[in-house]
Amino acid sequence: MTRCRCQGEKRPVIVFGWYRRHDFNWKELPVPQAKRAQKTRPDGRSQRTSSRSKRADILRTATEYFGREGYEYTKWADIAAAVGVGSTALYHYFESKLHCLYEIQADAVQADREKFERVVGEHEDFTEALVAVLNALFDLTEHEVLRNRVLVAEQALVGLHRTSPREEEARQRALGSMRDVEFAWATFLARGMEQGAIPEADPRLLTRAIIGLYNSVWHWYRPRGGLSLEAVRDFYVARCLAVAGLPMDAAAPGKQTAAKPKRTRRRAAA
Repeated sequence: MTRCRCQGEKRPVIVFGWYRRHDFNWKELPVPQAKRAQKTRPDGRSQRTSSRSKRADILRTATEYFGREGYEYTKWADIAAAVGVGSTALYHYFESKLHCLYEIQADAVQADREKFERVVGEHEDFTEALVAVLNALFDLTEHEVLRNRVLVAEQALVGLHRTSPREEEARQRALGSMRDVEFAWATFLARGMEQGAIPEADPRLLTRAIIGLYNSVWHWYRPRGGLSLEAVRDFYVARCLAVAGLPMDAAAPGKQTAAKPKRTRRRAAA
């Protein structure tokens, strides 16, 4: 169990990815200041943006702040100022900073789920699909990298029941999306085992091992740092393939059709 400094309550660690201590607060990277969102009428006068547009603006700005400064170090008032609204106006869109965090996490996991299904659906061969989806996980914009950092660093908060209906609804959506992604991965890996493409193992444990290795990147990787995302991708995709039981060079062109590992028989329970 870990203790949340900002709320003073215990935070259970859930199994989807592995929670580790924060490593944020990068003062050398400036936080982009969002422009005051306005629309222009034909007569040249400006008008207020729609509630949906303003909400998206708040989510985008909050992701930038949480991802660079850290969730616990970001003030709700700073986000309001960057978006161009009063602090009290934020509560029209989100009940709290935590509510906003849950929405960011849910959106991040949902995006991963959609990408996973799209990429896997484009390949009939299991090994090719696995290589493709692992590579696709690193095909991210700088904003998406920051969103992943927020997702992983504050993932333990999803395990805390909330008494606020709006916070609890957003938390359940984030938690449900995480479970859906884990189930989709486990189903996919089980199919590979049935085809003899990878050695037999517990699909759920293998899923958590691969996702845990992938999520570990977002504890330390930062945009504009010393390593390119492409270099990180090449290193981690090979290691994820090894965890699955495939050669580390299976991602290289022409290697996807290499000999498949033999299936191993499970010993009968004594």
